[in-house]
Amino acid sequence: MVKKALKILTNKFLLTGVVFTVWMVYFDQNDYFTMQQKKKEFRSVKANVDFLNLETIRMQNELAGLMAHSQKLEQLARENYHMKRDNEDVYVIERK
Repeated sequence: MVKKALKILTNKFLLTGVVFTVWMVYFDQNDYFTMQQKKKEFRSVKANVDFLNLETIRMQNELAGLMAHSQKLEQLARENYHMKRDNEDVYVIERK
């Protein structure tokens, strides 16, 4: 029984397979842990891309709305960029 187990454990193909598996799981450039980290990073980047695509669509819709309604465009320019007409004065009051 012991001889048979020893013969199986010293089989060159089994030893080669075990060494190869250990090498691939722990020591290779693309080991298991690195692959898991890269998958996590990929999911994070994919979520960021999805968010940015939705943000782009939102901004395009906002731009289309501003281009369609000149009053909204003027309101945005006045409120956010403190723009004015030639015959107007703008006073900005800041609260602390």
